[in-house]
Amino acid sequence: MRRYLQQVQGCVAVVVAAGSAAAFLGTSDKLQALAAPAELLAGCQDIPETVALAQTLNDRTLRLETYKQELDRRKNELSAAQAELTRKLEELRKLKQQTSDHRIANDQRRDDDISGLIAIYDQMKPDQAATILANLPPDFAAQILVRVQPETGARIMGAFPPDQAAIMTPYMGLGRSARN
Repeated sequence: MRRYLQQVQGCVAVVVAAGSAAAFLGTSDKLQALAAPAELLAGCQDIPETVALAQTLNDRTLRLETYKQELDRRKNELSAAQAELTRKLEELRKLKQQTSDHRIANDQRRDDDISGLIAIYDQMKPDQAATILANLPPDFAAQILVRVQPETGARIMGAFPPDQAAIMTPYMGLGRSARN
């Protein structure tokens, strides 16, 4: 009986030492080599508990290795997805900047065009300017009227028919608040 216990203790010590060595070494190849049941059980084949323990350790080692491989695969997928998202984010930032630059350029061209028109309407006679502005869309005409010299704008508004001047006035107020 005493010899039987010594054999069990010896086999368990071998298994524990093999597991500790594998953990210390840290590589899965060495872990699998150390956890192979045939090598662990040399001299302990006649003890069923030792064989079962060695098989359990081997099964756990294989499950851990499979789990580690799955984690590595997921880590690689996440890294690839992160890189793709970063690339798309940079692309969107560039597009946003281009859109903003384009909008600013369009606003500047529109303001330049309106400034040119304002200079023309400043030089026209008020009744001629009123005739032309009365045929333009009210919001566009209001932008011009708001930007001409105040005296010129007043003379042009005075040349408008009263109903047309009444239509233009709210647009002119909106034009000022929109600019501010």
